[in-house]
Amino acid sequence: MNRYLGPLVLGLAGAAMLLALGFWQVDRLGWKRAVLVEIDARIGEQPQPLPQMPRPDRDRYLPVHLEGRGEPRELHVLVGHKRLGAGFRVVTGFEDISGRRVLVDLGFIVDEDKDLRRSPLRGALAGNLHWPDDRNKSTPANDIGGNIWFARDLDAMAAELGTEPVLVVLREAAGLDAAITPMPLDSSVIPNDHLQYAITWFSLALVWLGMTGYWLWRIRRRND
Repeated sequence: MNRYLGPLVLGLAGAAMLLALGFWQVDRLGWKRAVLVEIDARIGEQPQPLPQMPRPDRDRYLPVHLEGRGEPRELHVLVGHKRLGAGFRVVTGFEDISGRRVLVDLGFIVDEDKDLRRSPLRGALAGNLHWPDDRNKSTPANDIGGNIWFARDLDAMAAELGTEPVLVVLREAAGLDAAITPMPLDSSVIPNDHLQYAITWFSLALVWLGMTGYWLWRIRRRND
């Protein structure tokens, strides 16, 4: 009997640990879903004037409205669109009626429209403040000379266009060029992988129990 005790304890302890990690991810899944509901609710609130000093910890996803004029110069950020394929986000400068200059993400253009001349946006627009986290360790350096950006690096974009490092992601605007498809914010851009993680931990627990059972079976055969 002592020959079975060690493998049995090890097997049950390992399975318990893996199951605990799985249930923790289930708890995280519920928490994340509640957070996403709150984010969607905030994104859809009534737009308000742009804060004097926007802060990411307080104003991320805040709906705002601006009135003024856009600028003809565009920065193009390489992205894909689930319906339209490969293309670019169009980021431009926008000066409101008070003289403040901020960045506006107008939306998506297909690759062949990259170098077409477009009329700058004029009048009122509504959108959401955002501090995107597009860059990771594998993101290439931006080709500023070729106007191909691989991430919305706000400080660099603001320096390039002479604006505040504040980005408004457009939701709607009258007079937007027909070639541009807005890409408004919603919670679908926020990763929520907790269900996959939970399934992984539960699967590993099942495999661990199976290996434990096989180990005990091998011990029994040797004893026989």
